[in-house]
Amino acid sequence: MLISTMNDVPGHQVTEVLGEVFGLTVRSRNIGSQFGAGLKSLVGGELKGMTQNLANSRHEVIGRMVEEAQAKGANAVLAMRFDTSEMGGNWTEICAYGTAVKVAGLPGSDWQAGPPQ
Repeated sequence: MLISTMNDVPGHQVTEVLGEVFGLTVRSRNIGSQFGAGLKSLVGGELKGMTQNLANSRHEVIGRMVEEAQAKGANAVLAMRFDTSEMGGNWTEICAYGTAVKVAGLPGSDWQAGPPQ
């Protein structure tokens, strides 16, 4: 599945627009991570546990978005974005969304049948 934050991809033509797709998760922070983050904020520096949790969450929502796109018959998602929001102070919503499309390589392009795997 080709995923791009661009609205189009050089050397490719959108042959069909299949609609918006998204992947969503809501995460809660446990009391231990909140306490550790509070202590770390006093001295500064990266909150590695929270950074890893966010990275894992983004991979998860991309996977869910790709599943929805594949179910629609897409071979690409264009204009992909992330959105996050706080819910209730302890919950964070993470969403990946974009437009599911079918793309084909333009004549003379190496990319004819589908995106590289």
